[in-house]
Amino acid sequence: MDSETLIEETRNGLVENVHQGLISGVNDQLQSLYQVGNEEQYVYFRSAAKPIQALPIFLSDVISKYDITDEEAALFTASQRGEKYHIAALESLLKKLPVQEEDLFCAAAYPLNAEPKEEMIGNHGAKRKLYHNCAGKHLGFMALCIDKGYPIQGYWEKDHPLQQQIISILSVLSEVPALKIKVGIDGCGVPVFAIPLKNMAITYLKLACPDLIEDKDIRQAVITMTKVMNAQPNIVASEHFICSVLLRDENIVAKGGAQGVYCFGLKNERKAFALKVLSGSEDVWPNIVASTLEQINYKNKHTITSLRELRPSVVKNDAGLIVGEIKEMFIL
Repeated sequence: MDSETLIEETRNGLVENVHQGLISGVNDQLQSLYQVGNEEQYVYFRSAAKPIQALPIFLSDVISKYDITDEEAALFTASQRGEKYHIAALESLLKKLPVQEEDLFCAAAYPLNAEPKEEMIGNHGAKRKLYHNCAGKHLGFMALCIDKGYPIQGYWEKDHPLQQQIISILSVLSEVPALKIKVGIDGCGVPVFAIPLKNMAITYLKLACPDLIEDKDIRQAVITMTKVMNAQPNIVASEHFICSVLLRDENIVAKGGAQGVYCFGLKNERKAFALKVLSGSEDVWPNIVASTLEQINYKNKHTITSLRELRPSVVKNDAGLIVGEIKEMFIL
């Protein structure tokens, strides 16, 4: 990949880690405003695709039919991390929907966050499919299949009508023809999509600026879904995670994915960004996004401050002593 250095981590002045990567930023004319590395590089969305994968649910009557709350609906877009409020919402959603936990295709898991995982193991709790960080998405998939009369069996297959609908929606949002969208298999077992990084930014531009979407049904579904995400930021991730920090800012639509992929759109500025950290690190996301917002003179300084607090530009040892620096090296 044609990339550039995004972040350098030093210890006592010596470079210890280097994070290469790609960034693409676009405006509402779908033009490239900012480019670091090759923005035409195909990149897998990973979980940054979850808002797109959730749109068929928001296009249906599933939410109203089963009296699903905003907290529960946010799970359809979430990479939930197993906090008590996540599990309570998942349990509530499971009771409302006409689906069975054993039919979820994702694997049984413990919560992702350390504290609830350790508490569960300490209490001799068992892994459950419901605790998988993609469980909300899978519950939504199954509920939609029932609502549409699709078979639940094989909902994770590329050729299943649900997955074909998702590819069609992604094509509309990304401006990439469906036949040019590359498809792999994600960690949870469902299809995962790769498109050029610039088109990932365009996708999030349309999530932030739904007036750019010609299809009125998709436009309204995006408006409804992004309001839910902004209203329930901790459900989408959890406290002290970048997605929740950004979504607390009602001007931002954001979601990250595994292996260093991050996307966000700015509603008022009518700009959007997609980035890929080639090391796969998620730790440096706050530094990169904070620097990006600073470089474009983003007005909400509280959001930037919150990102800086999430990941200060210093390296500390186990005793809390500052032993190095985290330096942003890129210029948009």
